[in-house]
Amino acid sequence: MSVAACADLVAAGDPDRFAAAMAAPVAARAVLWPLYAVNLEIARAPWASAEPMVAEMRLQWWIDTIGDLAAGRDRRGHPVTEALAPILAADPGLAPLLAGMAGARRWDCWREPFADRAGFDAYLDATSGNLAWAAARALGAPAATEPAIRDFAWGAGLAAFLRAAPELAARGRVPFHDDRPEALRLLAAEGRARISRARAASIPRTARPALWTGASASALLGLAERAPERIAEGTLQLSEFRRKWALLSRALTGRV
Repeated sequence: MSVAACADLVAAGDPDRFAAAMAAPVAARAVLWPLYAVNLEIARAPWASAEPMVAEMRLQWWIDTIGDLAAGRDRRGHPVTEALAPILAADPGLAPLLAGMAGARRWDCWREPFADRAGFDAYLDATSGNLAWAAARALGAPAATEPAIRDFAWGAGLAAFLRAAPELAARGRVPFHDDRPEALRLLAAEGRARISRARAASIPRTARPALWTGASASALLGLAERAPERIAEGTLQLSEFRRKWALLSRALTGRV
């Protein structure tokens, strides 16, 4: 029941990942739902309070809880923790990845910008990268594929971040340390290059559904590269048909 509850949470709060998980084989969904649900809960935590210290306490709760689950300690009473427990019991090495996601989200609690490009890169890798690698690893991806999976996730995470940038700015955050159109254009181009590099790698078919959340990321980054002004305007988006077809084609062919 807790896995089904996780699916409901993701359906309501993260429809893109819900669609990607639904495109995956049934057996993979039992792994993806809890991971996507804990990601959603962690991503929401910084925005649950206007007081940064309170928001950080919520993130710390998840860090502590993930550690307890990996150590075999009982944390019942929450559908996400109940569904996550057997996954972490099977592979405790996933715990640092999930805890790292929560640690990176501390940036969301405060209004300070990223100190530099390295800080921005680290944020994308610890959020999108950790989640994608955790999901791929849980679906059987070998350690040798981690760099390629993180490359893909960096590009997909960048695409999502570019779409979210206007909302972040409206909430008082500073999304980019350099928001000049040319800088954003180069950023989008790098994201596309990373995705292309990942697609050329040998990723096991069973682990590929972990990357299907970024099915249309390359196309979105291409749009940002051609028209970076659309980022601030909040018009950086693809048609619903194009997004659905990108995901459907992955489900039909099994490719990244």
